[in-house]
Formats: sequence, C-alpha cells, structure tokens
Amino acid sequence: MALVHEYRVLDSEIIHRGWCYDLTAETVAMPGGTEAAPATARREYLDHVGAVVTVPLDEQGRVGLIRQFRVPPKELMWEFPAGLRDIPGEDPAVAARRELAEEVDLHAADLLELGEYYTTPGISNELIHYYLATGLTPVPEADRHERTDEESHIELVWWDLDKALDAVAGGEIRNGVCALALNLTRLHLERR
Repeated sequence: MALVHEYRVLDSEIIHRGWCYDLTAETVAMPGGTEAAPATARREYLDHVGAVVTVPLDEQGRVGLIRQFRVPPKELMWEFPAGLRDIPGEDPAVAARRELAEEVDLHAADLLELGEYYTTPGISNELIHYYLATGLTPVPEADRHERTDEESHIELVWWDLDKALDAVAGGEIRNGVCALALNLTRLHLERR
C-alpha cells in the first residue's frame, strides 16, 4: 500500500486582517525532501468567513435574479440573493433565509440545501452553501430590511430557468457562483 503524503502546516501568519477575510500565509510540507529537511511551499490565501446563496424559485418555475454592482470586476452582475456568514455560529440555512428576506423581501416556506462548494480553492477557503427556496411569500412592509450602499438599488427579476442557463452560456451571466447555482437548480429539478 502506498503511503499518502501528510500535508502539514509548518507555520502560519496573518498578513492582513479584512472585514470578511484575512490574508494568511502558510508554509506547508510538500512531497519530497527528507524528515530533517522537508520540501515546503509557502502560499498566501484568503481565510474567508464563508457565504450563502439562495435561489428563489416561484410557482411558475422561474428563478429570481438580482442585478448588483460588484467593485472588483467593476460590473453590474446578475446573481442570486447571497451574503456572508459573518454572524459567528449562525446556521447556514438561517443565513440563507435572512439574506432572502433582506435582499428581495421574500420568505420561503421550504429551503433545500443544494450543496456546498469552494469558490476558488487555489487562493481562498471561501465555502458557499447553496439553497433552493420555494413556497415564497412577501415579507410584510413593516418588517422589511432597509437596504443601503450597493444593496439600495437591488431589483428582483424573474427569469425562465432555461433562459438564465442560456445567459450563462452566452456570457450575459458572468458570476460563477450564480452559474453554479443555476446548474444545481436544474440538476435538482431534473432528479425530482
């Protein structure tokens, strides 16, 4: 039986503290070298709090997308209601319901986990939990979240699922998290 290499962290330091991630540098023991002088690699990565994405699915089988400006790519992007897991210990499903209510004023009677996936594991440990929300009802006016900053201009647009998937293939939807959420939704609906 072949031995599997143990990738041990030999040292770790936080280079920068951010609002939802830290930039961390670690030295890891790699295959090769000797016990006395192991082969190593130093890598920097974003140590991220994680996030949730919620796909609202209405009774006509349409998905609710929002268009939001994103600073890093400097683009308005189509995406689903989503948010950080920035409340310590908060259950991802609770966070998903919170973001759905805050961003698009909807409650979901049913929330189904579609999976959890790393966004860019070569540079970040950000883990996103994906949910499908059904049995949608509006949040009462008096209970609605006051949106500010980039969230103040969020508008919910209902898309036919096939049209949204075509928009991914055609380059109109360029947010990778959204593209995965659409495909996870399609896979779930096909397996029902």
